[in-house]
Amino acid sequence: MDKKRQIAIFTTASLPWMTGTAVNPLFRAAYLAKDGERIVTLVIPWLSLKDQKLVYPNNITFSSPAEQETYVRHWVDERTGFKSDFGILFYPGKFSLDKRSILAVGDISERIPDEKADIAILEEPEHLTWYHHGKRWKIKFQLVVGIVHTNYLEYVRREKNGRMQAFLLKYINNWVVSIYCHKVIRLSAATQDYPKSIICNVHGVNPKFLEIGKKKLEQQQNGIQAFTKGAYYIGKMVWSKGYKELLELLRDNQKELTGLEVDLYGTGEDSDQVQETAKRLELAVRVHPGRDHADLLFHDYKVFLNPSTTDVVCTTTAEALAMGKIVVCANHPSNEFFKQFPNCRTYDNGDGFVKLTRHALAEEPAQLTDAQRHELSWEAATERFLRVTELDQEFTRKLSKSPTKNFMSTSLGLSSSMEGASAYVHHVASGFEATRRIFGAIPKSLQPDEEQCKELGLPIPAVSGHAYLATEESKSSGVEG
Repeated sequence: MDKKRQIAIFTTASLPWMTGTAVNPLFRAAYLAKDGERIVTLVIPWLSLKDQKLVYPNNITFSSPAEQETYVRHWVDERTGFKSDFGILFYPGKFSLDKRSILAVGDISERIPDEKADIAILEEPEHLTWYHHGKRWKIKFQLVVGIVHTNYLEYVRREKNGRMQAFLLKYINNWVVSIYCHKVIRLSAATQDYPKSIICNVHGVNPKFLEIGKKKLEQQQNGIQAFTKGAYYIGKMVWSKGYKELLELLRDNQKELTGLEVDLYGTGEDSDQVQETAKRLELAVRVHPGRDHADLLFHDYKVFLNPSTTDVVCTTTAEALAMGKIVVCANHPSNEFFKQFPNCRTYDNGDGFVKLTRHALAEEPAQLTDAQRHELSWEAATERFLRVTELDQEFTRKLSKSPTKNFMSTSLGLSSSMEGASAYVHHVASGFEATRRIFGAIPKSLQPDEEQCKELGLPIPAVSGHAYLATEESKSSGVEG
């Protein structure tokens, strides 16, 4: 019998934070492990209580990693309909207020023992490796696959001095991803381009939305009016998530859209401003707090309006299509995957938006075929993932592997000299607190603190980060690349 491949999926967020990098890697782990052909471990961040209170909704907190693991497993099993068979490990993380994201603390690759280090999947590889200081991923693991979730450049361009920041970030992202990943998958062409990357949507939709779609299909086939409400949009209520574009389209075309009613659902930093802007329109635009998209409230809406261009592949668009709705969205690379579905309508300008919205409200959605529903599922997403990564094929590694505590396990002479030298520069730079701070790392995140070590059962570092670095540098004459 062939030895099973061991897959470790590292990601940048965890439930109950309902963000894409918490939800999609969780489903990926469940479906990769489902057939029993692989040993799968999901590696997610553990936050101390003060950070949990900043990140997790509805005052949900956990006193231990075991308690959070129970929550995560219950959530995914309830939605997939089968008992998941994958391991869960936690790495120490801290929440960055200015980035509104979780950053890793210490060398998180150490969560996987050397003898079990086979395949690593880095969900948001740039995010996971910006400040990585430790073993080189491509040396420790036989295969490292990066999955690019986020259009960081688009978000940064919208900030003060955004063009310069985006220019620098583009090169930093290229640098760390090339150092640490063998293969890179971009969910769509809306992300930053990476050398030798593959464009493939390897995400599916929560099975719950496909079940809703089946019920709507039955209603349509039985002659029952399946959709009794008009148009809506749901998303985190920040301007960059499509609200700016949608309200501008509605403002500029109020006469052409006379009588249109739109419901907006979301919670976020810009909620008050969105509400004030909506009130100034002549159209009936109602603003509501955010809710679960699978809530019964949304089942009867017929048209989902989504003008967002900051997404890579919009999860709510996929969910709306799975529920059998018509989606009106921008003609943008992030929506390329959805164009294969008859209920996806893309526009190029304001006139197109008006025309498609009016037509969508006047007609019934097309009935999805079994093949189209399958294409939206996590089963199909897993098939696509296995095909483009070739995980089930033997991966012949050019570099020999030997477990080591040091940064690299082969000499610079045996590896690519340019890449090895580049990796060494990143390793050294990421080991200095001053350098880390300049590039936006959380202070004192070179190693986990005593509290995190106790919570995760990790050994407490015997020396400070500076002393540790000095110790490692004293050994640098024998550094391997």
